[in-house]
Amino acid sequence: MTEKIDTVEQRISDRLRTAFTPHRMEVINESHMHAGHQEKFDGSGETHFRVRIVSDAFAGMSRLQRHRAVNDLLKDELSGGVHALALELAAPEEPVRW
Repeated sequence: MTEKIDTVEQRISDRLRTAFTPHRMEVINESHMHAGHQEKFDGSGETHFRVRIVSDAFAGMSRLQRHRAVNDLLKDELSGGVHALALELAAPEEPVRW
């Protein structure tokens, strides 16, 4: 039997997928792009992420409400080592650049 590897990226993806049932979603580990910006960030971990979601759940929500919903959902990850979370959130009828 194969053991599932539980990464921060996978936990973020699973939680977002369950909560928002996205039409499209990307969770991108950008940690390597931040190597050296602080002494403790060498770019090898799971500290910096970009999240892109298109979901019906965001319809009628302001940008601030969307960000709060995602940040509240991921509070454990944010308090447990994720240093930065860039969010690109949209409802299906809204244009995206990705």
